[in-house]
Amino acid sequence: MPPDPGPTAGGRPRTVRSIRALVLRLVRENPSWGYRRVHGELLVLGVKVAPSTVWEILQDAGIPPAPERASSTWSDFLRSQADVLLACDFFETVTLSGARLYVFTVIEHANRQIRVLGATAHPTAAWVTQVAKNLVMDLEDADCRARFMIRDRDGKFPALFDTILTNAGIEVVLSGVRIPRMNSIMERWVQTCRHELVDRTLIWNHHHLLRALREFEQFYNGHRPHQGIANARPLHPLPPPITDPGQIARLDIRKRDRLGGILHEYQHAA
Repeated sequence: MPPDPGPTAGGRPRTVRSIRALVLRLVRENPSWGYRRVHGELLVLGVKVAPSTVWEILQDAGIPPAPERASSTWSDFLRSQADVLLACDFFETVTLSGARLYVFTVIEHANRQIRVLGATAHPTAAWVTQVAKNLVMDLEDADCRARFMIRDRDGKFPALFDTILTNAGIEVVLSGVRIPRMNSIMERWVQTCRHELVDRTLIWNHHHLLRALREFEQFYNGHRPHQGIANARPLHPLPPPITDPGQIARLDIRKRDRLGGILHEYQHAA
């Protein structure tokens, strides 16, 4: 590519377009690099320009200093680590007899698959520790390569919970105090579970709650579409769209009730 016309009136020659493009590419691909680091990389590549030239290129492009560019937000972390990110939480529900039960669940950020790991009236350290062991075994069986687990600072989590996950290669990431949006995907699932199941079901006892949760887990993972993953299901991609006008004109859709009609699944007739 030919260089820009130069020199400019009363100043130095303008930088070759390809060098300018390379400088902008380097800072785009390496947000933590300042102009001196970029200058050094150019020299390694055999491109000799002054450090001040690199600084001017960044200034002209409106690119802020490296510390401002390198500050990673929580959203950046969630997006960049989604494929290896889990989140967990407890939520409470009450049976018809007034017994308070605590449900523990884990969700995968990448595909929104949910795991209901248990419910108890007494989330003791021993119970939560056993849940962590069960989770690690489930992840190994599913060949899930999780690296991070987001959890809140609830006192129900004993130190041994974090230790078990750490020993399995999963780093525990604590959300901020009273900042539920830092665990927003998990919080959203809890709201969905309440709205679509718990608030519409008369829970008789612990056994009934677990049965209902298992049914909802299967429905959520296998059938329910999720906007966060382009309306796919956690365990199934979307089918190819129907393109045959004749098939569209003869749609035969059957409803399947689950949990006594609380949940509805729709499928093509066989």
